[in-house]
Amino acid sequence: MLLASPSNPTGTLIDQRTLAAIARFVESRGGKLIVDEIYHGLVYDTGAPTVLAVSDQAFVVNSFSKYFNMTGWRLGWVVAPESHIRAADVLQQNLFIAASTPAQYAALAAFLPETLAILEARRQEFQRRRDYLLPALRELGFDIPCTPQGAFYLYANCARFTADSQAFALDVLEQTGVAITPGLDFGAHAPEKHVRFAYTTSLDKLREGVRRLQAFLAH
Repeated sequence: MLLASPSNPTGTLIDQRTLAAIARFVESRGGKLIVDEIYHGLVYDTGAPTVLAVSDQAFVVNSFSKYFNMTGWRLGWVVAPESHIRAADVLQQNLFIAASTPAQYAALAAFLPETLAILEARRQEFQRRRDYLLPALRELGFDIPCTPQGAFYLYANCARFTADSQAFALDVLEQTGVAITPGLDFGAHAPEKHVRFAYTTSLDKLREGVRRLQAFLAH
């Protein structure tokens, strides 16, 4: 079973009790649980539990690309059960041997106190953006049933405006210059009714985007 917490596109978290129940279920079936924790650190209002707190048989995938803001450096890590370390080592050796030296030095710098202070300020700024954009989109008529607890996305039901989220996203882009992502990129659960908003730009630009969306939807 493959999970992501916090998740893209919804920004939702799986709480520790639920993680434990899932881990027990997967192990009882002889399966393996792989949890993507790449957005750990970029959480709001609460901490993000790791599956490793409830199971020593789970695999955890993580990366420097999100919280540490090193997108494109292709640097990450896997925590694996001891019984699978040798197999993972063989796989790693045949895929890439080792991370590049510049990336490894950059990763070390990511743990410096002054870097961590910058990352914390960045996390707080993401929370301010979320706290603006969520009610603003709801006021425009998008249905967002839960408050994202992590990552930097809002997954919104747009059925009030369209039955084709891909065409809707293209129209919004062409007519307003606002880029949103259709649900087609995120699985098979009613993708035509959903779009994803990312709050990875400044508050001023988010406010301008909302203003343009409001004008677009009024026509």
